Amino acid sequence: MNEPPRMISTKDLSYLSDMFAWNFTAAKVAYNFKEKIVSPEIQELVGRINQMHVGICHKIIQILGGQNG
Repeated sequence: MNEPPRMISTKDLSYLSDMFAWNFTAAKVAYNFKEKIVSPEIQELVGRINQMHVGICHKIIQILGGQNG
């Protein structure tokens, strides 16, 4: 199956909600730590980690039909 079904079950919605919460929290933590890091290399790495989690959150929103495109 290449596309998510048009109708999402309650169990699937619960799982997607949990996934969103985990990734949103991880993105916030990475963002907050990035501001406190002195080393540019580590700061860049934590910034990429933040962007990865933000991207996953956007994908979940797209699955739920919250964004066009």
